[in-house]
Parts: sequence; C-alpha cells; structure tokens
Amino acid sequence: MTSLRYFVGIDLGSTTTKSVVLDEEGRILGRGITNSRSNYEVACEVASGEALIDARFGLIERDLKGRGVGEEECGRLLKALELRFREKQYRAQLDNLCVTIRKILDERKEDPAVVLAADTVLSTMNEEVSELYAEGSSRKSDFFRDLAGSRYLSLAESEARGRGVPYDLLVGLYDKAILEVENMPAAEDAFAAHASAALADLEGAPEALGDAIAAVRELEMIEGGSVGTGYGRQTLPFPKESIRSEILCHGLGAHAMFPGTRTVLDIGGQDTKAIQVDENGIVTSFQMNDRCAAGCGRYLGYIADEMNLGLHELGPLACESNRPVKINSTCTVFAGAELRERLSLGEKREDILAGLHRAIILRAMSLLARSGGIEDEFTFTGGVAKNEAAVNALRELVRENYGDKTINISPDSIYTGALGAALFCWRDHRRTRAA
Repeated sequence: MTSLRYFVGIDLGSTTTKSVVLDEEGRILGRGITNSRSNYEVACEVASGEALIDARFGLIERDLKGRGVGEEECGRLLKALELRFREKQYRAQLDNLCVTIRKILDERKEDPAVVLAADTVLSTMNEEVSELYAEGSSRKSDFFRDLAGSRYLSLAESEARGRGVPYDLLVGLYDKAILEVENMPAAEDAFAAHASAALADLEGAPEALGDAIAAVRELEMIEGGSVGTGYGRQTLPFPKESIRSEILCHGLGAHAMFPGTRTVLDIGGQDTKAIQVDENGIVTSFQMNDRCAAGCGRYLGYIADEMNLGLHELGPLACESNRPVKINSTCTVFAGAELRERLSLGEKREDILAGLHRAIILRAMSLLARSGGIEDEFTFTGGVAKNEAAVNALRELVRENYGDKTINISPDSIYTGALGAALFCWRDHRRTRAA
C-alpha cells in the first residue's frame, strides 16, 4: 500500500469551519468546509474530512491523466462521479436524520398523528433525493443542514395543516435531531464506500476510472501536522503551539494566492480585518473590528432572516438597485428594527440592501485607512467576498479614495485563513526536518 503525508490548516469561524490540506511540496491537495457547531472537535473533523475527500478526487484526476485520459474526458468523468458521490453522502446523512427523529418520537411517545406526519415528511425527502442530485439540477447549498432543513420545513408545514398537528412540534423535532446528526463523524471507510457505490451508478464508465478509484481508495493518507486559526481558535482541540493568529494566517494565505498582495481585507462572519503585508506575506500592520458584528457576515445574516431570504440572495437583489438608501448605522442589534422602519417609509428592498452593503464597506474602508491605506495589490478575502454587491461597493470606494488599484478576489477566498494555517504547519515541518 502506498502512502501520502499531508498537512492541515483549520480556520474555525463563527459560521463556517474551513480546512485546507497540503502535500509535502506545499501544494494544495484539497479544501473542505462545514457549518461551525457547538462541538468544535467534530467541526474540525468534518471540515478536514471534506478536504481529504476533495484531495482524493484531485488524486483520481491526476491518476486518470497519468493513464492517458484527456482533459475534457477527465473533467466529465470527475463531475459525474462527484455528483453521484455527493448523492450517496447525502443519503447516508438523511438516513441518520430519519433514525434520530424516529428515536426521539419513540422516547417522547408522541401522538400517532405526529409520528405519521414526521414519517411522511421523511419518506418524501427520501423519494426526492434522486431528483435533488439529477444532472443539471441546482442546489442552493452544499451543507446537509441547509438542504435537508429547507425541504423538511416546507413539507412539515404542509403536513401540519393537513393532519392538524402543531407545526412548531415538527420543527422542534428537526432542530433537536440535526444537532445530533451534525455531530456524528463519518465512518472511516466512507470515501471508499461512497466512491464504489457512485462508480456502480455510472453507466459505461471506462475501466480507467475504476482503476484510478481503486488506486486512490487504497492510498494511506498520513497526517504530518495541523495548525488552527480563526475566530474560535482558542477553543480548537489543538496544542497551544499549533494555534496561529488569524491576522498572520490571512496575510500569508492571501500572499500565497496572490504573491503581489500588499493589502488584505477580510470580512468574515464575526469580524473584519484590514492587514498590510510585505513582499514575503509577513504582516507589517493591521486593524481589526472584533468587538461587534456590525458590518460583518453575521449582520448580513440577520438582514437575510428579516427579509426571509437566503444569504446568497442578498447580493443579487442589492445589485438591482437604482437609488441606494443612505444607511447611517450597521448595528446588528438594531438591524431588524431599522430595516422594518425603512420598509414602512416605502423604500424598496433592493435600495435598502444596496445602502446596507455600501455602509458595510464604508466601515471596512475606515479600518483600511487606519491600517495604512491601500497599496497595490489589494486582496479581498472571506465569505463576504462572494457577495457581488459588496464587491461592487468595494471597487467603487477604492477607486474614489485610492485611484485605480489591482483588486484580487479568488473563488476560494473563504479558505484564505485555512490556507495560511496549513502553510505555517508545512513550514514548521520543513524547519524541523532540516534541523
């Protein structure tokens, strides 16, 4: 059996936990992400597990190309394989949810009407899995909690009306069960089992794909070390020497993604960081908003809840605005009240949202100014970097205040801190080995 040594970086944020895995050459093998949860050890385990799954898919791709499979065909095969793999993964988690909810029902000795309503919801969800993962289908999230929760709540509402049972009771069942399900670590052989089952579902799959899966399935992955960072880094189940400041990790991660980076802005779920780095990615100065969630992803989450929208829907809606409303406060505590007041005055939702996004970026610009301004190149990281309205507001304000600057935004920006942590881990290993 062959083996591969890897190094892990974990970024435990307030809303999501990210993981990046590097090989012995310091190259990215895989990335993983999951919801942050009360059990931080499990969150780290799940995120790292997802990164290792991603790494194995990358290794399958490498193996296929080594067997002479062309780029286009390789991409097609991997896309089909991963879709089937994710379906198997979802089904396994849904089975856990069904078992957990039924166990709760038995313990409570619930009314038969409630049991029947819950069973109908879960049976319908099971029947819909194939459609959810059909080729060409779209899913609003890749997180099980979001996918299953959205469908469960919709079906539960219908069942509650039809059978005359309390909707809140059905919702409470899901809320209790999902906490248990999320904290169930995946089986050690989950990748092998799901990959084999996924391959069996692919009609006409070439022999090379089966051989590549078999080779990667048997590969022994050996952890060479791990480093943690992020908003919740002090709660990570790591020794003290394996914890790094998120400022240092975001600076190094941004430099690794874009070597010309000199200024970094990270807007995460709970805080905002403005960072200056030198030509080696070493932090020279920074400013951080860490006492209040105003102007961060958590604030946008509150706004999304108030508007009954998904977080991913805020940016596109704000981009429809023709007359942004001027927002003077981005206080998370008063977010709902301010929003309702604006709506009662007849302001359009898209105009309010456009104003809110601009106000968030204005707060960030203040931090940037205090950290030393914006130098070329400027890199925007964190989950909010995926928000089109926030990016547009940032580009406009940077141009107004600093002129034309190169602004870097990676599709993988949310992994910047985890990448920096992984690089610190890899560098520590190399130094130890050299000594």
